Amino acid sequence: MKKFTLILFVLFANISIGQQIISGTVTDVSGAPLPYVNIIEKGSEKGTTTDEQGNYAIAVDADATLVYSFVGFETQEIKVDAQEKIDVTLLEGEALSTIIIVGSRSPKRTATDTPVAIDIIDMQEIITKSGKIEINELLQYTAPSFNANKQSGSDGADHVDPATLRGLGPDQTLVLINGKRRHSSSLINIFGTRGRGNSGTDLNAIPASAIRRIEVLRDGAAAQYGSDAIAGVINIVLKNNVNKLSGSISYGAYNTNAKGDFPAGTPNTDGNRLDTDNDGNRIGDDQDFDGGSVKITANYGVEIGEGGFANFTTEYLSKNKTLRPGFDFRRGFGEAAIDGFNFFANAVIPISNKTELYAFGGRNYRDTDAFAFTRNGGERVVTEIYSDGFTPRITSNIIDNSVSAGIRTETDSGWKIDINNTWGKNNFHYFIKGTLNASLEASSQQILMLVGIV
Repeated sequence: MKKFTLILFVLFANISIGQQIISGTVTDVSGAPLPYVNIIEKGSEKGTTTDEQGNYAIAVDADATLVYSFVGFETQEIKVDAQEKIDVTLLEGEALSTIIIVGSRSPKRTATDTPVAIDIIDMQEIITKSGKIEINELLQYTAPSFNANKQSGSDGADHVDPATLRGLGPDQTLVLINGKRRHSSSLINIFGTRGRGNSGTDLNAIPASAIRRIEVLRDGAAAQYGSDAIAGVINIVLKNNVNKLSGSISYGAYNTNAKGDFPAGTPNTDGNRLDTDNDGNRIGDDQDFDGGSVKITANYGVEIGEGGFANFTTEYLSKNKTLRPGFDFRRGFGEAAIDGFNFFANAVIPISNKTELYAFGGRNYRDTDAFAFTRNGGERVVTEIYSDGFTPRITSNIIDNSVSAGIRTETDSGWKIDINNTWGKNNFHYFIKGTLNASLEASSQQILMLVGIV
């Protein structure tokens, strides 16, 4: 009783001359009360919200206008006109323009309703503005807490960029495509690289031009998806547009003006440049203009039945090395060269009004070439072949295949059923070039040449 009296005292104490208390209930068209509806006096800072039963009370001027607003409902303005009780029925408004679906376990939620932060990245807008060509690079510059760096002399990490979310391991971020789990890369990161001992998802195996948007969920992800989502969830939503052909051709390169006495490439005793890359450049020669990359993309979709579609994306990428020598023990230092081809498809085939078949997947092939550490001398160098040491190169062929297919339907009682099977495979093949077998001494060169022919 004391608490009730105190509340009334405070309430009436805040009413000035010329004001009155307006009370009432806010409901929807079915008569259900709406909790937490915003109610403000127009033109002032006075306001309140409804309680869990939709009830409210507010002290306003006698000639005031009250504004009632709630997410998903039309805003109403009502003039008080000396009324003491105003009951309001809010009409449902238009659907919000941004609907977020993170994975298969979360219902539809709007950006203003989400209890935790969700980043929505519109890929078309990001691609045209950033100039980046790979998924990891695009997310690096757009998604908070996402980090992926190019590395050099780090074995497999030169060819597959280890990416992290919130500073945790690459294998603690769950990657989904259209809400279905994406398989991991076959590469285990070693040699002191980012995410050492982890095997993450190779995001660069997915063509950026096939993606409509990317959704990143960080807080609370493990509660929904398990321990492999401790860092968060990245859900990639594929394009579903039809009867529209889109494509792009882009070129980029690095221009450097580094000053310094950089170590030069190594000729052999006959003057032939053996310490070279595939482009014929001497490893160790600094270049002002390098790392040139060409990317060609195409996307097209066709209609299938009523509401169905099949969307296809192809992507070709050719990227040269960057060369940043700085020390004798690292004459070759920079990003790896890449030649790759991507194909991805996304399709939905309607069977009935509430049932549809769906499938998506693709194939990625990459041929890469990266610098290893320079061998300057000692037992590992055969002076008859390389008189002043050599810089071997680690090359690789990466083949990534995936497909996910299923059927989903909704029963008359409202149950949603989704039967799905997802398959993925990643092959990572190492090859070595520009090296030798020191135990074979001078004959090592001939042996390596024969192996190359085979």
